[in-house]
Amino acid sequence: MRAPRRPAWTATLTWKAAVFIVVMCCALAALLGVLVHVSVAGQTVNDSREKALARLTEVSDLYEAGEPLPRFAGVDPPGLPAPLRALAARGERGTMVTEHEGRPTMWAAGPADGPATSPADRPGAGPAGGRALAVRLDYTQSAETIDALDRSILGSSVLAIGATLLVGAFAVTRVTRRLHLTAQVARRISAGDLDARVDDPRTKDPTRPQDEVATVSGALDTMASSLQRKLQSEQRFTADVAHELRTPLTGLSAAAELLPEGRPSELVRDRVRAMRGLTEDLLEISRLDARTETVDLAVHELGPLAERVVRASGTDTEVRVVRDATVETDRRRVERVLGNLVANAHKHGAPPVVVTVDGPVVSVRDHGPGYPAYLLESGPQRFRTESGSKGHGLGLTIAVGQAEVIGAELVFAAGPDGGAEARLRLPEYVRFDEPGSGSGPASGSGPGE
Repeated sequence: MRAPRRPAWTATLTWKAAVFIVVMCCALAALLGVLVHVSVAGQTVNDSREKALARLTEVSDLYEAGEPLPRFAGVDPPGLPAPLRALAARGERGTMVTEHEGRPTMWAAGPADGPATSPADRPGAGPAGGRALAVRLDYTQSAETIDALDRSILGSSVLAIGATLLVGAFAVTRVTRRLHLTAQVARRISAGDLDARVDDPRTKDPTRPQDEVATVSGALDTMASSLQRKLQSEQRFTADVAHELRTPLTGLSAAAELLPEGRPSELVRDRVRAMRGLTEDLLEISRLDARTETVDLAVHELGPLAERVVRASGTDTEVRVVRDATVETDRRRVERVLGNLVANAHKHGAPPVVVTVDGPVVSVRDHGPGYPAYLLESGPQRFRTESGSKGHGLGLTIAVGQAEVIGAELVFAAGPDGGAEARLRLPEYVRFDEPGSGSGPASGSGPGE
């Protein structure tokens, strides 16, 4: 069964950690930037306000003494903000930062108490009859200081975020690399490589701190070792049982041949043949489980090979060659796989049984009740057959094992209009043209070429 393909982009732990670090750094930088900006700007404004109010006091003394006012001061000067004018009319003092003649300006204003007190001497007085004495200070340098501070905060925040992201990505990548290694080992174990181990150094050195990844890696290694011991024990048991049964079965088969002809002797011979077949299947499964099989590769035409298998089966099976193909494979193992599929179709399915060759794909189709649900979901299981069916349930298991040995893909599915269908996809043999033929470089050649 194929593993599900991963999408082109997945939200990996590295990306999640990177996004989390960036968001947290941005939030922290924004918070600190706002606090620093508010503190420094408030201090700058307070200093400018105190300076403006101090000058307003000096100008008020000059105004009350009838002295001429400096050029930065005046009574109801043009450009004075209306809120400050209203505040001075109520007899209060205040400051305000505004734009005056295109430059930032700090204003300070208060009531004008001096020689001109009659209504005729109060041109431009408000409804309350009060006038505003105001001074203005150039606020450009203070505003530039605050702007420079904001730029510094922004630049330092970007640098801090970048440095933190690099350090965080390095730390997270080390963790994810170990996680990827653990996942890779787990996939190798599920594919049958029971010798695969993570071997995390942290699990072997008790003096090193144990993190969660090391705990998972150690648990996976322990599970793989335990599973390997159990499977090896089962494989040895299966092989030993099959080998031990061979000797008494050989004697029993010879003794059955000496029985007089009749129905009882036929039944005995039939059961002996069934037991010998089961023993041979068990031996074959034990060899497949041990993964010690060697492959005898050769180039074969797939159509004639399928026809030969059907003839050897002695069954009423139709062979259809839609498109023949040349495959490089082990002929004996392919015949074993196809023979088991054809036998299973006749034993558990219903006619007609059709073997179709379409390129490197051979399908065996019957028109019976179809494969059981457990087989379609998780593949064939040893010694398990549908209720009421005959046989020991090892044929499809052997077919799957032999297909894996030759690098073929065996898929069990339901037929388009009912029944069961098994599809065997073999590695197709590609003939390369000779150099200079215009079809690309030659990297190999078939027999006889």
